[in-house]
Amino acid sequence: MKIVVDLNRCQGYAQCAFLAPRVFELHGEEALMYTPRPPDGQRERVLRAAAACPVQAILVEDRAEAGSEEYSESRLPDGEGRSGVR
Repeated sequence: MKIVVDLNRCQGYAQCAFLAPRVFELHGEEALMYTPRPPDGQRERVLRAAAACPVQAILVEDRAEAGSEEYSESRLPDGEGRSGVR
């Protein structure tokens, strides 16, 4: 699983931080930090957080079935690292 957050779209509503606090953290009023490759045990929380984002700023790329190295579902540019001061 890989997460990409469009920090230009993110408005700091922090729904993700409430639903998956081990993956998403809000620092100050608007700075979102996140772990782009969360542990597998956080999968359901991350999916709920992405669905709850009011501005749909969170992309979750899930590895395709059957061991493929390709990712499915891509809507935002690729990005790495724990990210983001706004």
